[in-house]
Amino acid sequence: MFLKRQTKTLSALPRGPVEYLVVGLGNPGRDYENTRHNAGFLAVDALAEKLGAKIDRLKFKSLCGDAMIGEHRVLLMKPSTFMNNSGEAVRDAMQFHKIPIEQVLVLFDDVSLDVGRLRIRRQGSDGGHNGIKSILYQLATDTFVRIRIGVGAPPPDWDMADWVLGRFSNEEISHLSKLVDCVVEEAVPELLTHGAERAMNQYNGKVF
Repeated sequence: MFLKRQTKTLSALPRGPVEYLVVGLGNPGRDYENTRHNAGFLAVDALAEKLGAKIDRLKFKSLCGDAMIGEHRVLLMKPSTFMNNSGEAVRDAMQFHKIPIEQVLVLFDDVSLDVGRLRIRRQGSDGGHNGIKSILYQLATDTFVRIRIGVGAPPPDWDMADWVLGRFSNEEISHLSKLVDCVVEEAVPELLTHGAERAMNQYNGKVF
């Protein structure tokens, strides 16, 4: 992956039932690699790298991998449905593993936040994001935790689709790398261990 990480902490071998879904949103295929719209994929890839997990098993219309975060077994997911149908993958995995909505965590790009900013939310609208819109539709609820990863708004003369399907500049990659490190090293473990309220207080508003 193009975000270089300095540390790797191997997780214990997965054991017990899956307790959490950690879902990164993006589009599959080489044409979409490392684009703004695939920030969720990038974050989940970085999390897998830290934990020594492989996201290489095709199930639930996704590439999946198992890992332990603390005492919790998590299923890391990268839906292969393309962004607009991401909810189908989340729904199928939830139903199979009997995961409550409170134990679903979704990571995705957000053009309303500058690069280097993140925002954690426990619920809310889709904010114009088609992947979140699909999840809301398939689950018929908005009460899942999400980490919004800032990718910046397009300049006035840019088409939105061209912007989110474009790639980060070198300067943006520097900010994004620091943000993803925080997500991987701190925010996701904090969410699973202590819950969304504490994580929101700690990380919302931070600039990387």
